Amino acid sequence: MSPEPNIITDNFWTPLSERPLLISGPCSAESEEQVMKTAFGLQKTGKVKIFRAGMWKPRTRPGEFEGVGVEGLKWLKRVKTETGMLTAVEVANPQHVEAALTFGIDVLWIGARTVVNPFSVQELAEVLKGTGIPVMVKNPLTPDIKLWMGALERINKAGITKLAAVHRGFHYFQKSPYRNAPMWEIPIELKRLVPHLPLITDISHISGRRELLLEIAQKALDLETNGLMIESHYNPLVAMTDAAQQITPEALNDLMNNLKIREISGTIDFENKLEALRTEIDKLDGELLQLLAKRMEIVDEIGQYKRENNITILQLKRWQHIIDDRIAIGSNLGLDNRFLIQLLELVHEASIQRQTKIFKNPS
Repeated sequence: MSPEPNIITDNFWTPLSERPLLISGPCSAESEEQVMKTAFGLQKTGKVKIFRAGMWKPRTRPGEFEGVGVEGLKWLKRVKTETGMLTAVEVANPQHVEAALTFGIDVLWIGARTVVNPFSVQELAEVLKGTGIPVMVKNPLTPDIKLWMGALERINKAGITKLAAVHRGFHYFQKSPYRNAPMWEIPIELKRLVPHLPLITDISHISGRRELLLEIAQKALDLETNGLMIESHYNPLVAMTDAAQQITPEALNDLMNNLKIREISGTIDFENKLEALRTEIDKLDGELLQLLAKRMEIVDEIGQYKRENNITILQLKRWQHIIDDRIAIGSNLGLDNRFLIQLLELVHEASIQRQTKIFKNPS
């Protein structure tokens, strides 16, 4: 088992204590006019604390718009001066970091494509030493929490304590309504391992479509995310990148007004009731574990019996019967079919592993 991450952070959201912290701006800075129109629109909402824009946009294939580069950093400097919003850009190599620092950018973020490469992250960590600038680290493209934590640790070891994680969803090959599958269990696990680390949810890259933004934003807030990153453009229809997921500043204002900001904790009576219900769950979990242990004991007996009689471990007819029977029972009990299949597959895989061990090393 890997050791839990030792990440030391200062809460750089302290002066921005409103929940949620809102980070917004265009996917790509395209022109000074576009940047400023969007920035002034966001300023009018009174909700956005950090203005974001991509300067370097490496595309999957060459020939598409790849960003304006350093020129756009001048526009962000103007945004900060004229609106008072802090500014943030994505950096992918040491030259990007140096340019951003030269133009007084307030917050940097490391993108998903960079996070997948520890060599690239380490290069960024080296150039970040001694800067003290806040850094946000997006999750890698693949659902690999160790890779995500590794990038956070590398930046942290460089002396960056103003640190945050950004959940932007994961590439997943199953059909999904989302551009990137949220896989909420992964950011939840990161929060469990590093509870003091701020977590921002990039709802634009999860959604991929404007009509899904409210749903994802509400889900993120209900899971205690510290902030939202939302791409905006004064006219998304003419955006040069990710047009389908960007919204106007006015639409962003409406979205935020429609969100329910729920309390993280409640009254004493609420907490007492919640604790009583959790105690009941703890008791039931204990019973479930005892039943699983008893089931595995019988699995071991079956494995030994199969070995003694020279019978194969996998019995497809039996496995199909288990799937059909348990799903029918579970469905009648109100359990979700997908959940049931995943649960049964996990138990079956563990059973196969135990019987395989018996075949190799009979006691």
